[in-house]
Amino acid sequence: MAVPKKRTSKQRKRKRRTHHADQPAAHQACPRCGDFRRPHHVCPTCGHYDGDQVVDIEEF
Repeated sequence: MAVPKKRTSKQRKRKRRTHHADQPAAHQACPRCGDFRRPHHVCPTCGHYDGDQVVDIEEF
């Protein structure tokens, strides 16, 4: 059975975990309305995706 020979130090353990932090969500401007939206998602403001009206958004 594999058993570690030496204890893993706090420093080594923390160095290994440096990439585990959450990254901020990416946003980009919608080419139609200019509001920010997630890439490859329908714009929540205007309802367009890839130049087509995908979701019907009611204007208030």
